[in-house]
Amino acid sequence: MKILLTGGSGFMGGRIAAALESAGHELNIVDRSKGIDFNHMLNASDWLLQLQGVDAVINCVGIISETAKQSFKVLHTQAPIALFQACAKLGVNRVIQISALGADDAAFTPYQLSKKKADDVLRSLSLEWFILRPSLVYGAGGKSTALFERMANLPLLPVVDQGTQLIQPVHIDDLVDAVVACLSVKQAQQTIDVVGPRVFSFAGWLQQLRLDSGKKTVKTVSVPFKVMLTFSQFGKLCMPLMHPDNLRMLQQGNTADVEPLRELLGRMPHELP
Repeated sequence: MKILLTGGSGFMGGRIAAALESAGHELNIVDRSKGIDFNHMLNASDWLLQLQGVDAVINCVGIISETAKQSFKVLHTQAPIALFQACAKLGVNRVIQISALGADDAAFTPYQLSKKKADDVLRSLSLEWFILRPSLVYGAGGKSTALFERMANLPLLPVVDQGTQLIQPVHIDDLVDAVVACLSVKQAQQTIDVVGPRVFSFAGWLQQLRLDSGKKTVKTVSVPFKVMLTFSQFGKLCMPLMHPDNLRMLQQGNTADVEPLRELLGRMPHELP
């Protein structure tokens, strides 16, 4: 197949691109590394040339925080909607959208809401669409993985309140396999939460990362949510992952039923190594 892949130079996109190329697919990668600015891809007509001869589209462009040149509105909503509408116009029926867990009716942050708006438009189109909503994606090369590993290596583990926030990390290989499966599965128009097989508390996740690196568990240090929220206003300036909205999403929790992903993959997603 000839596949248009957006965001192919990122953590998720790079892994997806490698898997698709290994499977013999021809890729048209569309992102900044290829000289294409999504700020200029806001109408369906802007995508028509890129879609010539394409059999399927995978959109995995995403940012965790905004910058002066990159906004949620453009990258998560306007440009993807224009791409989906161009697919409908040209008859490129199979479209896979990488959204986010939490981009649902309970969404409350600009990040979640911007993803949901594009998801909702895709659902309204007569296409063979799949919306994959991954939880926290971990794996070598991931920025969030590197951050959590650094935290886990501290002599004491700082956690918000008691660290009881629930998360369900999924390995990057499971997300990649889910994308590949969506290219061939017959039953389309599915929204699938991409989560791991095990729910952790945030403190438990950090302790597990310590154990996986050969270290013993250590005590946690509780930091009140309000104090961490104040700190994050400054922390976000040097580390986008520290944005207050990301802290609010952590506080909300990030879990879902693993069964739909198991059905898609034909197996359970990977446990931690």
